[in-house]
Amino acid sequence: MSERNVEPKPGDLIEISRPGYKHWAIYVGAGYVIHLVPKAQAGINSIMSVLSKKAVVKKELLWEIAQSDACQVNNKYDQKYKPLPASRIVREAELLLGTEVSYRVVCCNCEHFVTRLRYGIAQSDQVRETVASAMALIGVGVVLGLAMVLGSLLLPRKHEEK
Repeated sequence: MSERNVEPKPGDLIEISRPGYKHWAIYVGAGYVIHLVPKAQAGINSIMSVLSKKAVVKKELLWEIAQSDACQVNNKYDQKYKPLPASRIVREAELLLGTEVSYRVVCCNCEHFVTRLRYGIAQSDQVRETVASAMALIGVGVVLGLAMVLGSLLLPRKHEEK
């Protein structure tokens, strides 16, 4: 469940809406967040970050990261998992500052990073939803392709005029 216009508290998940994807961070207080930044990223809003294999854990002001993009508190798994204590979330995030970690958009992205800190479980709905959408598109393509093939085999052919 997302919480628009809610003042973040330490340990909250912050969802930042980028064109084409969501960036995630952990709020640590005084306007700062800790987040995972892919090393090959040309700019903070770059979709090209999916090509990166390494990321760095950084602490930055939320407003500098969000810029003009919408952001909100989104502790989306609180109904499913019990959040770890805020002091532990913040402490563990701060211990990781400056650390270079493996980055894979499918299994080790910024959403996995923050959900592991908050809940102890790394998850990314963004990846799951993208894979499901891709599979649906592939399925539609297969069905249309089969329909075209079957249609051409089963429909009577026009005879040439004599």
